[in-house]
Amino acid sequence: MELSSRPGAQRSVGSVEELMELLHSCRGAWDTPDRSGDPVDLHDHALQTAHLLRRSHPADKELQVAGLVHDLGHVLRPGDDAGHADTAARAVRPLLGERVARLVQLHVAAKRYLSAVEPDRTLSPQSARTLQAQGGVMGPDEVAAFTRDPQAEDAVVLRQADDAGKVVGLDAGVMDDWRPVLELVADRACRPSGHGW
Repeated sequence: MELSSRPGAQRSVGSVEELMELLHSCRGAWDTPDRSGDPVDLHDHALQTAHLLRRSHPADKELQVAGLVHDLGHVLRPGDDAGHADTAARAVRPLLGERVARLVQLHVAAKRYLSAVEPDRTLSPQSARTLQAQGGVMGPDEVAAFTRDPQAEDAVVLRQADDAGKVVGLDAGVMDDWRPVLELVADRACRPSGHGW
């Protein structure tokens, strides 16, 4: 991976192989360095989120992949709750394309949006703790701006899977099963515009 010599420098994932290595490194890594956050490690959380999206949106490979990689910012910059979505989006954009990166980037905004429009919605204790650092509940103008984003609806779907993908002991498959999907999405992302699936 491209990584400058500065601590905390931005990484860009250059190949599916590098992305797989990063995803495997999520085993035993947590959303908080002291493990006080969510009850599953980032590896299991990624698998569960992607699995839920595969079940609910089987044809949308980009959405599924966004679910798989959405929290990589916690590995790339541990402890940066406020910026982890942007960090992950920048890291995967060159390989996985603009839509995947945008969905990853929006998963925090989607939490803030859902907290505004569904005030009785239950967040995990860790998500509730980090909400303020991430901008707090959206105000009316922010809600209106969010809903105008072309990816807003899918970002909300991703967020709902993100919130649900934190079940201790749930078998959501193995990371290597996602390699062909990642290769498919990466291949599509590197094609010139207009050459879809």
